[in-house]
Amino acid sequence: MRYCINCCIHLLPNDLHRQCFRCRGPDHNNQKCPVCRGENKIPLYTDSKQMKWLAVLEVRTDHCESWNGFFCLRKGKLCSLMFGLIIMTLVMVSYILTGAKHGLLLIPSPFHYGAFASNPSLMDNESLSDMKDYYQPSKMNISYVKDYPSIKLIIDTITSKIEFITRQRPDLEELRKQEPHMFSVIPNKFLPNSKNPCWYEEYRGNTTTDPYATNSYALYSKRFRIIFDYLRKVFWNHLYHYKDKHYRLRCLPHFYIIGQPKCGTTDLYDRLRLHPDVRFSAIKEPHWWTRKRFGIIRLRDGFHDRYPVEDYLDLFDLAAHQIQSVLQSDAVKEHGKRNNIIIGEASASTMWDNNAWIFFYDNSTEGEPPFLIQDFIHAFQPNAKLIIMLRDPVERLYSDYLYFASANKSAEDFHEKVAESLQLFESCVLDFSLRACVYNNTLNNAMPVRLQVGLYVVYLLDWLTVFNKDQILVLRLEDHASNMRYTMHMVFQFLDLGPLSEKQEALITKSPASNTRRPEDRSLGPMLPTTKAILRDFYRPFNTKLAQVLFDDAFLWKRT
Repeated sequence: MRYCINCCIHLLPNDLHRQCFRCRGPDHNNQKCPVCRGENKIPLYTDSKQMKWLAVLEVRTDHCESWNGFFCLRKGKLCSLMFGLIIMTLVMVSYILTGAKHGLLLIPSPFHYGAFASNPSLMDNESLSDMKDYYQPSKMNISYVKDYPSIKLIIDTITSKIEFITRQRPDLEELRKQEPHMFSVIPNKFLPNSKNPCWYEEYRGNTTTDPYATNSYALYSKRFRIIFDYLRKVFWNHLYHYKDKHYRLRCLPHFYIIGQPKCGTTDLYDRLRLHPDVRFSAIKEPHWWTRKRFGIIRLRDGFHDRYPVEDYLDLFDLAAHQIQSVLQSDAVKEHGKRNNIIIGEASASTMWDNNAWIFFYDNSTEGEPPFLIQDFIHAFQPNAKLIIMLRDPVERLYSDYLYFASANKSAEDFHEKVAESLQLFESCVLDFSLRACVYNNTLNNAMPVRLQVGLYVVYLLDWLTVFNKDQILVLRLEDHASNMRYTMHMVFQFLDLGPLSEKQEALITKSPASNTRRPEDRSLGPMLPTTKAILRDFYRPFNTKLAQVLFDDAFLWKRT
C-alpha cells in the first residue's frame, strides 16, 4: 500500500497519482488543487474499507518493507521512541532519588525488620512524645519510627532469655597451668612497708646491657620510645646493690581503673595524676591484661608475639624508682614508716574485654570462657582496689559510635547499626547463655556497634565472684560531671589518700574536663528519638539488676 504524501488519497498498490507530483512542485496552491481543497472531506480507505479516523498525522510515499507481516519502524520513529524512553527514565530516576531524600519513599533498609504499623502502646509516654515532637515538622525518618514495633519484638525476645547465673571460679592450680611464666615471675609475697605489691628482683645485666631492648611496647610504638630512652639513662642509678648483686624494684598497681570506655575514665585518670601521692604506668591504657599478653595490638591486624609480663612490669619502673627512693630514706629505715605512694593503671578494657579467651583457653562450657581477666588479677593481687566509671548506656553507645566510626556518621546510620546489632545479639541468646554471648568474640566483632559494653551488671557480677564488694568503687559520669569535688573525695577516701591543701584540691577539681566530644561530632546532633527508645528498652532490665546489686536507683538512668 502507498499513500500520497500531500493529498492523503488512498492509492491501490499499482496506482500512480499524477496530481501528487504536481503537489510537490513550488507552484502548488492548496486552494487551486481540487484534491487538496477536499482533503478534509475525503475519507481514508484501507483495502477498500472506510476508516473513521479523525486525522492522519504522518503518511509516507515510500515503500515500507515488512517481515512476516509486521510493519517496520522508520529510523526517525525509532529515534523518537528511544529519546522518549530516555526522558521518561531520567524523570523517574529523579523522582525516586528526590523521594528517597525526603523520606517519601518508605523503602525499608536491609535491617528494618518488617513493615509493622507503629503502635504507641508499645512505647513509654516519654519516648512517644519525643518522637511526635521530632517528626512533626517534616516527614524525614518516618521509616525509622515504623522500625520501633518490629525491633521491640526482638528486644522482648532478648529480655525473655536474660538469666544472671553465678559463675564458678576456677582453681588456682588451673590458673597456674594456663600462665606458668607469669606465676614464675610474680612472687606470692610483697614488701611489707609499701602499699603497692612490690618486690626485689635480681638483675643479671651489666652497665652496657639495655634492660628495655626487647620490650614490646618500645618496639611497636614510636610514641613510647622517648619514655624508654629516659628509663635507660636512669636505670642503673636505681638498682639496689647487696652482696655483690644488683636488684631492681618491681611493682604492680595498687589500684586499677577498669572501665568503662566513653564513661569519663580519661578525665578521672588525668585528675588522679595530679595527686602528689599517685603514680600511674608510663603508658595510659596499656591493655596488657586483656590484649597485649595475648599478642593483640589490633584484632584486625591478627596476632603478634605475646607481650611477656616483664614488659608490663617495665611500665611501672618510673613509679618504682620513686618508691625505692622513699624506701631507702632514713626516715623509713629508722621508724619503719610505710611508703604512701600508690600506683594506678587505667585501661578501660579491663572490666569487659575477654574476647581473646577463645583463641587460648580450652575447656569451654557451652561457649562461656573458663578463665576471665579478674581470675588472674585476683590470683596475684587479692587486695587490689578497682574503680569503675559508668554512664547511661544509651548515651555511652552513641558516644562510642561517634568516637570510633570513621565515615558516613549520622543519626540514621547509628540507628541502622543499632538495629543490626540487636538482631545479631538476639540470634546469639536464642542458642547460648547470656554470658556466652557477652564474651563471644565472633559476635562482638560482627556487631556494628558495641552493645555489649553497656551490659555493666553482667561484668560487675563476674568481678564480684572473685573480689569483695568493698574493693570496688562504682561511680557515675553524670555525678562526676555535676559535682566533681564530691566524686574525687570519694575516690581519695577509697584509695586511703591523705588530705590535700586547698590549692592542690582546686588544681584537681577545677581543671577542664578531658576527652570531651570532638567539634565535628557535636554537629551531628543527638540520636533519633526512636533509636533512644529502642536502646532504653534494651538496657532497662540490665540497669534494673545493676541498681539492685549496688542498692542505688540512680543506676536506672531514668532521667539523664
